[in-house]
Amino acid sequence: MNETAGVQLQQGAVRLALRPDLGGAVAGLWFDGLPVLRSCEPQALRDVHESGLFALVPYSNRIAQRQFGWAGRHYALAPNSDEPHNLHGTAWLAPWQVLDRAPARVVLQHTHPSDASWPFAFHVEQAFELGEASLRITLAVTNIDARQTPMGLGWHPFFVRRPHSRVHLELQHRWDTDAGKLPVRQVAQTALDADVAVLDLDHCFDGWRGPARIRDEKLSLRLTSSLQRAVVYTPRERGFFCVEPVSHVNNALASDDAQARGIVALAAGETAHAWMQLDMART
Repeated sequence: MNETAGVQLQQGAVRLALRPDLGGAVAGLWFDGLPVLRSCEPQALRDVHESGLFALVPYSNRIAQRQFGWAGRHYALAPNSDEPHNLHGTAWLAPWQVLDRAPARVVLQHTHPSDASWPFAFHVEQAFELGEASLRITLAVTNIDARQTPMGLGWHPFFVRRPHSRVHLELQHRWDTDAGKLPVRQVAQTALDADVAVLDLDHCFDGWRGPARIRDEKLSLRLTSSLQRAVVYTPRERGFFCVEPVSHVNNALASDDAQARGIVALAAGETAHAWMQLDMART
């Protein structure tokens, strides 16, 4: 396979382009010819930071000061960002391989050895499956380390921001953050329903239930997931916004109780699973 050519799938009105060599990332997703995520042809994608979606494994968002404690030991990680904190796990910065492929489905895999960026070895498989008007993605992450390992899962999609982009989610709580974008307090919030243009968020929300509805003047999207938290990121003056299904609160690993905030403890040989689905229609 020509790596820069990537992998492309088509089913009905949905077209998907992947770059396994660039973090197993989505280079582009189109519905009826319209970009759903930040999209380019696969050979044009030069950096995973410019992709349309990537998996968050083995943690989501930030680990404060690149340090955390687990099972009575302290760990310090090699930097993976320009921030003082590490971001989004390790799998998005590593090459993946094609494990299986069919006309409307492809499975990617990646094996991470214990190293300075993450001290626990794991193997992850990510399946992309197209319907006539849908994309379903699943993750299966297995602990191949001899030790119990902390694990968090999720996805980081970058939705196209249009003049009338709007988001709606049913929720229970919002995590307010400090100047370093780390959560400091949980406050009640039962819903988020607003035009993206008026939002300035980089927050994790607990108790996400039902579909997230994302709508603009061209597309109507329905995002569902097995995960019950979402990070909503709406940077000003950018052509995208993010609604990220995640398993745990930001900075959970460096908190006082990582498991209470959603981190899973995987014994050797155990596997954690997650799925997300995006249903698409013209507005």
